[in-house]
Amino acid sequence: MYGNMAGIILAGGLSRRMGGGDKGLLMLGGQPLLAHIAARLAPQVQAMALNANGEPERFRDLGLPVVPDTVPGFPGPLAGVLAGLDWAAANTQCQAIVTAAGDTPFFPPDLAARLAAAAADRPGTIAVARSAGRLHPTFALWPLAVRAALESFLVDEGNRRVLSLIERQQSIAVDFEPVAVSGREIDPFFNINTPGDLAEAETILRGLRT
Repeated sequence: MYGNMAGIILAGGLSRRMGGGDKGLLMLGGQPLLAHIAARLAPQVQAMALNANGEPERFRDLGLPVVPDTVPGFPGPLAGVLAGLDWAAANTQCQAIVTAAGDTPFFPPDLAARLAAAAADRPGTIAVARSAGRLHPTFALWPLAVRAALESFLVDEGNRRVLSLIERQQSIAVDFEPVAVSGREIDPFFNINTPGDLAEAETILRGLRT
């Protein structure tokens, strides 16, 4: 059902635990973190954009459309999902978007395909990645059909909780296994929140390259 999907990188957060600023522009293995994420997501989708707020020029080197939140006040990932759905509806022929967090560089290379397969026979269903029993709602397939419900939830109700929205809609969890790196298992949804996490990501990246 979802042969055409748009990819939306969610990078609209405030990065407080990294001291503020653009977490996605921190360097990892000689490249900005967002460059790793874009390179991993691009082969999985038919179109791609970056959800980020503020001056878009700072992301020029990525070569992606920059889509800001349409809901003020930095209400979190759901605002980015809504902006991505609106962008895809206006600029692509895609029936769904697949979101990826802007601080999670090692997510599965078959993320979009597996989410789409899980939702193929379930029209209007949100497919959410899960690992080690934990849902990762910023890694999900969102049919364009959920736009109106999401906007009402976020704008009319003022509710920002991603999992609350998912629980209210039809949804399915898709399990992803750990990845073996240098003799140890890594959660593919390992994300970078602190300087220590960034150092750990450098170690993981070296292991993946050897």
